[in-house]
Amino acid sequence: VQLQASGGGWVQPGGSLRLSCAFSGFSGRLFSTYTMRWYRQAPGKEREWVASITEGSIRNYEDSVKGRFNSSRDNAKKTATLQMNSLKSEDTAVYYCNAYSPWGEYWGQGTQVTVSS
Repeated sequence: VQLQASGGGWVQPGGSLRLSCAFSGFSGRLFSTYTMRWYRQAPGKEREWVASITEGSIRNYEDSVKGRFNSSRDNAKKTATLQMNSLKSEDTAVYYCNAYSPWGEYWGQGTQVTVSS
């Protein structure tokens, strides 16, 4: 299984970016059964959870991104997305996608998001 994250880049404060995570390969389980999670790691800080969307499309968000970020998934395309709006400088980090099930999890390689003026 491979997770390919994309969509990162540089944006000014208040701007938007859309991250995508493409799931490929064979794991013995359908993509739709995985909870898709997003994490981020800022320089000098530990990796932190940002958002998740479950098999049943229940969404949860870390408090600092609530109302600004929106996670979604397309099971037919085996992709997860993270729409990030009203970005702040403190959102600057490498963002990682994660596919989680009770039987195992997979990580993407990370995509850099830089918010600065």
